[in-house]
Amino acid sequence: MRTAYDVAATVVDPELPVLTLADLGVLRSVTDIDGVVEVAITPTYSGCPAMAAMRDDLVRVLTAAGHHEVRVRVDLSPPWSTDWISERGRAALAAAGISPPGPASQTVGPVPLTLTARPRDLRCPRCGAPAGAGLVSEFGPTACTALYRCPACAEPFEHVKEL
Repeated sequence: MRTAYDVAATVVDPELPVLTLADLGVLRSVTDIDGVVEVAITPTYSGCPAMAAMRDDLVRVLTAAGHHEVRVRVDLSPPWSTDWISERGRAALAAAGISPPGPASQTVGPVPLTLTARPRDLRCPRCGAPAGAGLVSEFGPTACTALYRCPACAEPFEHVKEL
């Protein structure tokens, strides 16, 4: 039987299915003590609607792998950061035509409120053109992404927002 962590690490994100929960960095820990598997996950942001699907998928795959008692808890501290996305995850995003995030802001304390989109230095994941991508919408198909259009190839692409 594979370890509980190895099984949990195969679960894909319901909103970005090119990433596993491990590569996304939301899979925090997996313990198996006396046949009770406890999985800790951290949402990408408060109120993430995918958390219920992640929990259900973790319970389903772990149970199918022979782990009969599975508990999933949500850890909110420390908060998730796009810096937790693995290199393999960043490569998978780019291969799927989704611009991976740059480094997260290192702001300590309250986050300043701005009413405009954060400026980003992006490279088109489709043609590789540097900078100059035009923001189409700060909100993409998921709250974690923004939509851009490449000035070189004119193709739209998603960008995972830095958090």
